[in-house]
Amino acid sequence: MPNILLLSDNEAFANDLAGQIALYAGDFNVMFVEEPGVLFDLAVIDGQSAGAREFRGRCPGIPLIFLTREEPVGLEESALNKIMFKPLVLEDFLNQIKSGINLLENSADGYLTFNRYELRPVSREILNLRNNEVVKLTEKEVAIIKYLYKARDKIVSKNELLQEVWGYSPDVTTHTIETHIYRLRQKVEHEDASAQLILTEDGGYKLKTA
Repeated sequence: MPNILLLSDNEAFANDLAGQIALYAGDFNVMFVEEPGVLFDLAVIDGQSAGAREFRGRCPGIPLIFLTREEPVGLEESALNKIMFKPLVLEDFLNQIKSGINLLENSADGYLTFNRYELRPVSREILNLRNNEVVKLTEKEVAIIKYLYKARDKIVSKNELLQEVWGYSPDVTTHTIETHIYRLRQKVEHEDASAQLILTEDGGYKLKTA
């Protein structure tokens, strides 16, 4: 689930916009603050030109949607910078979010690098940087790795993976997750201890990041 960072001085507007995103684009998770260790895939900044410039300097590869009622100062439209004037047309705004996420995932900035692996989500493959082996993955395998990557050092329970990757499908059990994790390890690790991908701890899982 992509994380969207939404920054605004207007709490009522931010809450309303987050509610619209949840209602019409429920596959996105909206954050109102930058949390340590939590990665985001796109930022929406409302009416803060200085904040938008600071964000762009700090996160040059992350798509940004800047919301304003007047011409922004020091921020120009580009592939990664989208300027939208208020009042917003909701459909156009949601389309810009989806376009920004797609742009990130199709670029090198959308690759996830950890423990000498490089995950390429759109092409559904993972590169082992130890030997340059490329392994093709299924959609669910990519989703599992992405979710564990965003969780960083947090241990993710099997029930949490059920909810976030499978959406609590009645046909899916924790055994399904265990089978997917086992096959993913077999496919990628090749019993190489230095190339561990996913660790099992306290009944849950976390990605080996280093």
